[in-house]
Amino acid sequence: MSGRSWFVASGGQPEGPYSEAVFRDLIRDRTVTQDTLVWSEGMSDWQKAGDIPGLLSDAPRPSTLAYPGVTRTRGSSYPDEPLAAEFGVWSLLGRSLLLFVGSLLVIPAPWAATGFYRWFIAHVHVPQRPSLAFTGNPGDIWYVFVILALCPYADFTGVRGLSLMLVPLEAFLSWMIVRWIVANISSEGHQLPLSFEGSVWVYIGWLVLFALSIITVVGWAWVITAWMRWICRNIAGTRRDVMFDASGWQVLWRTVVFSLCMILIIPIPWILHWYTSWVVSQFAVVEAAA
Repeated sequence: MSGRSWFVASGGQPEGPYSEAVFRDLIRDRTVTQDTLVWSEGMSDWQKAGDIPGLLSDAPRPSTLAYPGVTRTRGSSYPDEPLAAEFGVWSLLGRSLLLFVGSLLVIPAPWAATGFYRWFIAHVHVPQRPSLAFTGNPGDIWYVFVILALCPYADFTGVRGLSLMLVPLEAFLSWMIVRWIVANISSEGHQLPLSFEGSVWVYIGWLVLFALSIITVVGWAWVITAWMRWICRNIAGTRRDVMFDASGWQVLWRTVVFSLCMILIIPIPWILHWYTSWVVSQFAVVEAAA
């Protein structure tokens, strides 16, 4: 298949053409999964990548991570596969802008956030969990979003250090949002019995540690990866474990590239899509050890 160009369907829209080398990178980065629709010259119609013989044979499986009490298994009824984001470049940009503006205006924040979560989760593919949806409502914890939206304005009050003093409060409110999101996910119209069991004090500790790690310039990337793994370990109510596979180095260099491209403004739609899709692909579901 050397020398062929490939198109990839994302959010119902074709993207490409990608050279063979770039396409292989998409497979290695798990942007293209077995359920991704692809097309190349000579094919009569779009096909799932997993249905094309030999196409994904070189794609690596998610690596085994040394999580306490968790072992990845092969040949089980649940495949060891990553999540995948299935949204378009412009739809992600538009939804992100609505979320940003809604938070900026404070009052619309609960509706902007809820709408974003509904759209985002509906476009995330989880192996063996079709038709995901978010069932939360803006009125559930509206005050949390309003208070969080007000926190960035603390610097305008003239009270020195107020923004730093609000960090624990922001962490507590963020913890509430994580619990709310996890508890309001459904599949094929049926509510999933999921819950987030992580301690609020540990969550606050992670956010404080992250804030302190900024001083090290690069250490924050390793704090983020460890924090994400802790969050995953504390998702209960499913027969499978949720994993976060990214390393500190992967988070670091991609975030640096993302930040530089955001400064340039013009690449924002594409770099936002690239970065968000990669982050989603670093989460995987695996069957827990017996």
